[in-house]
Amino acid sequence: MSAVTPQSPTSHTVLGSGPAGTALARELVRRGHRVRLVDRKGDGPALEGVERFAADVSTAEGARAAIGAAAVVYHCVNVGYHLQTEVMPRVQEAVLAAVGETGARLVVLDTLYPYGETGGAVMTEGSPWQATSRKGRMRAELDERYLSAHRAGTARVVLGRSADFVGPGVLNSSLGAAVFPAALTGGEVAGLGDIDLPHSYTDIRDVAAGLATLGERPEGDGRVWHLPTAPAVSTREIHTMIEKRVGRPLNVVVVAEPRPFGPFDERFMAEYAEMFYQHTEPQIMDSSAFERTFGAVPTPLADTVDATVAWYEEWLTGR
Repeated sequence: MSAVTPQSPTSHTVLGSGPAGTALARELVRRGHRVRLVDRKGDGPALEGVERFAADVSTAEGARAAIGAAAVVYHCVNVGYHLQTEVMPRVQEAVLAAVGETGARLVVLDTLYPYGETGGAVMTEGSPWQATSRKGRMRAELDERYLSAHRAGTARVVLGRSADFVGPGVLNSSLGAAVFPAALTGGEVAGLGDIDLPHSYTDIRDVAAGLATLGERPEGDGRVWHLPTAPAVSTREIHTMIEKRVGRPLNVVVVAEPRPFGPFDERFMAEYAEMFYQHTEPQIMDSSAFERTFGAVPTPLADTVDATVAWYEEWLTGR
């Protein structure tokens, strides 16, 4: 574990260096903040203006060391599906205790899982939490603890929920490495479930910008916000957008039920099976409350597809 180094009292610490954490670190630097990016190893490509830091934030010691004297902490930690119900509660306990000690504000990246199956109803921040899956119930329980901590005054917390990620750097998503590499090379493109249903996808850059805004705007604390997300379209419509960019028809293989395919191996799909309802009913997320309150405009899906295709072209060349 790295030694604690002094931080500016206005510095921002991002826990988790996956696509969301990395995009957020870049966005915070762009906004002029001093940034620490934390994961278990503390390595990875150098990012201008970002201090990489090694810590295990599922432990009290690791969380305290990682957070240091940061004014704002962003919880973007995620783990493999098969580890989530075991590890994520430990991360929450350690991080809540650490920010409670230091007084740092906590911004949590969240999912739509707490809503559970909606029958296709549009999801707003007022939608009921009716998850029945293990991971959905776990997320709902964690979220209630976050909000309870805020109400009790033991931590200052805000939650930002995202739909499925898409965008530059996003690999492990239903619209990631199972789609774009094959689209560019002529291979088999995965289409999960009913690809004619409307499905919300959130640009990873909008995830980053939304979380950064919540970090800068404490008046949003104490509640859940839906991060800026373009209006839902069908996955088939997105496939058509990709076809226009790559100049060839996609060889789409519809994965109608949970089974291994491409980057989705057997272990992943066994754990994902309980969440597969997200591909058999409409998944429509409304982010208008965030957009009105903070003056945000989500990236148009056409621009997201352009940027994602361009990123994957470079990624395939550099692999």
